[in-house]
Amino acid sequence: MIKELYILNGPNLNLLGIREPEKYGKTSLEDVKSLCNEKCIRNELDLHFFQSNFEGELIEEIHKAIKNACGIIINAGALTHTSIGILDALNMFEGPKIEIHITNVYARESFRHKSFISPVATGIIAGLGVNSYVLAIDAIKELIKD
Repeated sequence: MIKELYILNGPNLNLLGIREPEKYGKTSLEDVKSLCNEKCIRNELDLHFFQSNFEGELIEEIHKAIKNACGIIINAGALTHTSIGILDALNMFEGPKIEIHITNVYARESFRHKSFISPVATGIIAGLGVNSYVLAIDAIKELIKD
């Protein structure tokens, strides 16, 4: 069984730690990657960690995951609320998909309450800060158990 876990990050997440630290915290994306890598090692998963500010690049990574990944964790940022292309790409992936958000999007502006990813997500984790990534890794590991 494939044990490569894709963690995909959308627009502006490259600025974690700098961008609105009162909402998103002071942890950088590189620190998040390190946390995820440590968790993946403990869960015997290979980590594929990717960030892009471009929708098409995220879609290309989802396409790669179709052949290579045991699961996808996606924090699509603002594209969560706008991208039918990401929805369609995720719909083609047959493994578990966890949608995550660092903030509680339902406690924010109303336009953030609509997700195009949720209808195809296996589960959603929101509002738990960067710990959302670690929790999602545990969830994927549980979902792919033989």
